[in-house]
Amino acid sequence: MATSTAVCRHCHKCKVNRPRGLCWSCYYTPGVKEQYPSTSKYARRGVGNFNGNAPLPPLPTTAPPGSPEKLAVLEERTRRKQALFHPADARYPGDPRPLEYLRQHGLDASPPPQAA
Repeated sequence: MATSTAVCRHCHKCKVNRPRGLCWSCYYTPGVKEQYPSTSKYARRGVGNFNGNAPLPPLPTTAPPGSPEKLAVLEERTRRKQALFHPADARYPGDPRPLEYLRQHGLDASPPPQAA
């Protein structure tokens, strides 16, 4: 029974002994490591992997937690690298906090027009 040994993704010669599927020499050669994405399941991937002090979103949302609308707001805030939650975000359906915040800051807080 033959066993196959993983070969370096860069030089295709040496045995893999470093992360990213690279050999020791390639991994520590400047500029090579950056050409190959991490193969770790714990690696940061995608838009949601910002880790820092994010600015507050400019406005709160009236969307209640868990709703499709709130999830869309969270996705947009993530994409913009903003804090996910505004202190005046709605915490339950019909929460008056977001509308009060808008009124206090001189912004239009009127509810959207109803379809007839």
